[in-house]
Amino acid sequence: MTGDDEAHVYDEATGEWLPPGSAATPPETRAVRDAAGNVLADGDSVTLIKDLKVKGANQTLKQGTVIRSIRLTDDPDEIDCRHDTIKGLVLRTEFVRKR
Repeated sequence: MTGDDEAHVYDEATGEWLPPGSAATPPETRAVRDAAGNVLADGDSVTLIKDLKVKGANQTLKQGTVIRSIRLTDDPDEIDCRHDTIKGLVLRTEFVRKR
């Protein structure tokens, strides 16, 4: 093994050996956007743009309902949030608009 081989870094995500400088670049993150294309962040408030039936709760959240303090998930198409009567609610970003 030569000294040049030791400088390469193994990237677990891709399963490849990378040259020394390329492992330091952060992975590209996709911005989480609402139905109107606005960027969402943790703690934002959103408004529902459509009536949504909530599975398991036998309840419908009406259009215009405000959801406060959202949390982003690993999936850019979903947000984690709470409503007064529903805990652990996950909403698709296509049904919300940033306030």
